[in-house]
Amino acid sequence: MKRKSRLIGAGVIIVAAGLAVWLYPSKKADITLETAPTSRITIRNSVTATGTVEPVTEVEVGTQVSGIIDKLYVDYNDIVKAGQLIAEMDKVTLQAELESSQAQLASCKTEYEYRTKEYARTKTLYEKELVSDAEYDQALYLYETARNAYEQAQASIVKVKQNLDYATITSPIDGVVISRAVEEGQTVAAGFETPTLFTIANDLTQMQVVADVDEADIGQVSEGQRVEFTVDAYPDDTFTGTVEQVRLEATTESSVVTYEVVITAYNPDLKLKPGLTANVTIFTIEKDNALAVPTKALRFIPDAELLAQLGLRIETDTLSETPRTREIWIKKDSSLSPRRVTTGTASGDMTEILDGLSDGEEVAVGLNAATELPQSSASERSPFMPSPPGGDQKKK
Repeated sequence: MKRKSRLIGAGVIIVAAGLAVWLYPSKKADITLETAPTSRITIRNSVTATGTVEPVTEVEVGTQVSGIIDKLYVDYNDIVKAGQLIAEMDKVTLQAELESSQAQLASCKTEYEYRTKEYARTKTLYEKELVSDAEYDQALYLYETARNAYEQAQASIVKVKQNLDYATITSPIDGVVISRAVEEGQTVAAGFETPTLFTIANDLTQMQVVADVDEADIGQVSEGQRVEFTVDAYPDDTFTGTVEQVRLEATTESSVVTYEVVITAYNPDLKLKPGLTANVTIFTIEKDNALAVPTKALRFIPDAELLAQLGLRIETDTLSETPRTREIWIKKDSSLSPRRVTTGTASGDMTEILDGLSDGEEVAVGLNAATELPQSSASERSPFMPSPPGGDQKKK
């Protein structure tokens, strides 16, 4: 009885094993060597940043005297020439100060001339010992005092005349008025700082973009690099420029360190306006027709056993290692041989090869294992698995 039970148990196990093999066949691995030929590519490495469009030359025109704006002769967007009258301040008070200074100057001049003659006479008499030392000293004192007052009046009138000239405001450069901060009749006070009346841009066909480049990228940026940028005002247009200056002063905001990069931008259509935000792409590396291989090829390490199954043999040549070289494996016919190559710039999943390879050579990239999975069907479903909704329903 026990023997019969054992035979029945063994039979059940054999049937279950066969059923498992039939329902779930073993996976079959198919190993292949992945290779790739050398290719010629265009390498473009870039740095992105944001900046502000600004005129190359921008001058703020102010006034050094306090008073009331009497006349304004220019407005926004007006084209002006250097020396052109653009505003005048009320000159009544300044003119009165000038007349007062002129009268003071005339009085001081008269006093000075009188004291000069008096001193000359006293000096002559003193030399002949006809006047006392006290009289001579008194005449000299009055002469020196009159001379100092006269010189002070001369300096004072120069200042008053200059203030009167400051009341006439002219443009210092040729350009376009991009800002006007005052109105006629407005009072401006030039106390501790010069108030700004106008902002004049020199030439709007020559603009610049001041971009803030992150500290992690600034090391790649240098003068002369090509730049492309866009502005939200013209999303379909791409503007070009050149890196003109990399400023050394760092700006820290919210623990983020950036450096200003000045980019020239030609603006013949006057589309670029001061203050626009520019989305900048600085091309740090540009190479055309560069010889390259997949970057994975530089990390490939051959497995002799697996390659032998593929009918490939490994040639283990001893290569001398030199600075800036990497080992790469070349496939030729049914063999793999190592070679030292000099690498350049990486771009995406490709790496430039500067020396050691030629066009058309085939390099090993990796070993791939393709797996065949069983095809599942309703007939192969395990009887121990629950039925899907709607399945195995009894016919009524």
